[in-house]
Amino acid sequence: MNILLIGSGGREHAFAWKLSQSNSCSRLFIAPGNAGTATCGTNIDLATSDFPGLAGFCRDEKIDLVLVGPEEPLVNGIVDFFRQDSMTSHIIMIGPGKAAAQLEGSKAFAKDFMKRHSIPTADYAEFTAENYSSGVDYIKSHALPIVIKADGLAAGKGVLICHNHIEALSEYELMINRSKFGEAGKKVVVEEFLDGIELSVFVLTDGEHYVLLPEAKDYKRIGEGDTGLNTGGMGAVSPLPLVTPEFMQKIRDRIIEPTIRGLQQDQLEYRGFIFFGLIRVNGEPKVIEYNCRMGDPETEAVIPRVENDLVELLVATSQKRLDEIDMQIDPRATATVVAVSGGYPGHYEKGKAVIGLDGHALEGTIVFQSGTIAEDDAIVTNGGRVLAVTSYGENINEAVEQSVYMLEQLHFEDMYYRSDIGYEFRGSDPEATAPETNE
Repeated sequence: MNILLIGSGGREHAFAWKLSQSNSCSRLFIAPGNAGTATCGTNIDLATSDFPGLAGFCRDEKIDLVLVGPEEPLVNGIVDFFRQDSMTSHIIMIGPGKAAAQLEGSKAFAKDFMKRHSIPTADYAEFTAENYSSGVDYIKSHALPIVIKADGLAAGKGVLICHNHIEALSEYELMINRSKFGEAGKKVVVEEFLDGIELSVFVLTDGEHYVLLPEAKDYKRIGEGDTGLNTGGMGAVSPLPLVTPEFMQKIRDRIIEPTIRGLQQDQLEYRGFIFFGLIRVNGEPKVIEYNCRMGDPETEAVIPRVENDLVELLVATSQKRLDEIDMQIDPRATATVVAVSGGYPGHYEKGKAVIGLDGHALEGTIVFQSGTIAEDDAIVTNGGRVLAVTSYGENINEAVEQSVYMLEQLHFEDMYYRSDIGYEFRGSDPEATAPETNE
């Protein structure tokens, strides 16, 4: 098969790495890709938002399957665009249509979906400029902390945990009246704060059946011990000691299967990945958010544990045959540690040479690239998150230590990473040091 993978991050390098291993993959293209994906296939200089350009490329290169990595093209309707064109309607598209992608594109849509289908989540209310004063009253009487969420996509910055009412009212006013997040904040969801341990659960669904992928936990804060500013993700680990068979069965019964049934009942076409952002509260799972694609950097920890042929899984998804699939998961732990540019998530410089990628190979470790680009026979930084180093281990501690060891062999100017990824699961009580949640 000729395959086009859309995206340019570490998630896409992990997908490209896995797709290229399949005997069913004849040619692999990545648009736009990065320096890492170029080692797995051919990068194409097309933006993820250039739907006509991507469709034209697929026609010219006789693409059989398209896997969409990031959320923005999905929320903006790339799957619908391809289906509506007679020249591309035959192509297998992995990702939901625009209507179903609103599970991530609109937090109010997702909350209403969960409410209607009795899926456990935090209590909430939604407000716009039309009922602004009702929102003020609601916030004033709400227990602390309060979670304020911009309804739409806000580049990962639209969720705020407010510890006093003045802060909450200020953020609410900034979103609705002063367009802090543009159109994304014209509607605001005010949500109950949930206290517990967050985790990420992933499924691949054909709209009727699903297969369960390994769970993971990612780490958003820039500083050790989950301190400092939020980022796109500083690392991830899989599996999680707290996810017992009994707890996973609760997730299946109360969250995953009602979600799949809800999509069917609401006639929302969905063939692709669903990311369940969950929180464990007093031993019970609740949904914080849905994503309509795989997460980053969780993909870099999850996909290496999947032993099945990824192309075969995606074809089975298109044919609604996932009930025939026997998932094979590597029992080893994986840990991904992300190296970022100095100054990230604030201002940072690009164009720093990445040293050591060619000279250091470590068995059981994969160096996924994220914010990189090839320039004058060198690989240089081209983003805030630059590398995502994943290692296998007999346990999380061993996997983290190996990823950190690998990063010590690599270098770019002002490189920074957290060496404490997975800290809750490295010899301490996983319930004892739960970081702040709802993010």
